[in-house]
Amino acid sequence: MSQPAWEKIDIYRAGIVPVLYQRVKCWRQGGVRFIIAGFNYFELVLITNVAGSGSVAMASIKGSNTGWIQMSRNWGANWQCLSRLAGQALSFAVTTTGGQYLPFENVMPAWWKFGQAFTTYKQFDY
Repeated sequence: MSQPAWEKIDIYRAGIVPVLYQRVKCWRQGGVRFIIAGFNYFELVLITNVAGSGSVAMASIKGSNTGWIQMSRNWGANWQCLSRLAGQALSFAVTTTGGQYLPFENVMPAWWKFGQAFTTYKQFDY
């Protein structure tokens, strides 16, 4: 958020704007969504609609010809992997900030293309 926007909310003091927040459970409808971007040598995946604690703490990706590869946070809810996984079916594993481990097998078929979105319909008890 920009500084002028923050100054509408609170008084700006020495570069600090005090913010109070409370984490609440989020109940979702539909499945977890994976939107893939990137290029031939890396994958950038936006992971949304996780629910539960609401945010992703760790993410892993697995191609049909690889083992599990730890992803790193790029920015926001975008996670990256510096591998060449194009042409492989993709699976994901997500650990939320609330401690839930959520595996998603074969989310994307081998024919996926950059820019596509895939939604799972696996249900979890939170």
